[in-house]
Amino acid sequence: MLKVKDINYKVDGTQILHDISLEVHPGEFVGILGPNGSGKSTLLKNIYKVLKPQSGSIELMGKDLLSMSNREMARLLAVVGQEHEGSFDFLVEEVVLMGCQARKRLTEGFDQKDRQDVADALRQVELEDFSKRSYLSLSGGEKQRVLIARALVQKTPLLILDEPTNHLDIGSQIKTLNLLRHSGKTIVAALHDLSIAAKYCDKLFILQGGRNVTDGSPKDVITQPMIRKLYDIDASLFTYEGELYLQYKNQ
Repeated sequence: MLKVKDINYKVDGTQILHDISLEVHPGEFVGILGPNGSGKSTLLKNIYKVLKPQSGSIELMGKDLLSMSNREMARLLAVVGQEHEGSFDFLVEEVVLMGCQARKRLTEGFDQKDRQDVADALRQVELEDFSKRSYLSLSGGEKQRVLIARALVQKTPLLILDEPTNHLDIGSQIKTLNLLRHSGKTIVAALHDLSIAAKYCDKLFILQGGRNVTDGSPKDVITQPMIRKLYDIDASLFTYEGELYLQYKNQ
């Protein structure tokens, strides 16, 4: 599905990403973890072409992603980034409807099927009563759910998410991650919460200082030595009914 090989990225002479490589297979939920400043968001922005790597390659479904047009890319991957403020206000339904644009010809308008897709996506994120609300009037968590709905109506096989649970309360976090986990899509998400990563991800890639420290299944990657190395904190790990839980120790 997605193959990133030896990506290097620097800005103003400072190297941010150092030879990053990763592979994502169809249907996987892959988490990108690491402390603040480790390069998670920068890596994702290189993948969806907001930033351009100085070297390396990125393949999406066997095609060279870096040479694709933005329109072609938008038919294969949808993005939910961290920044969602805009200069202009729209209705919630209008924001979600923008996700349908990638499937349209340049002069083609929206039809009833598109509007039904919007209604279905808003229902999935439990915002069906918000369609006529001003987007800028929403809370941070509500905006996040609107953007997830927009990504869903784009109907791409791959979703790229930068902190998808940012601004969400615990109930909305669980509902949103369950929705994503069972969406049938391939997911690549930058995450902070190790417990969430352990519960929902099939595979983890760990970054530190712009380098890929390790990767593997959550049970292989989330260990006491790794937590100490990445976050300079001690934690106890235990499993209950097959799931991994963490308890952080007072310093």
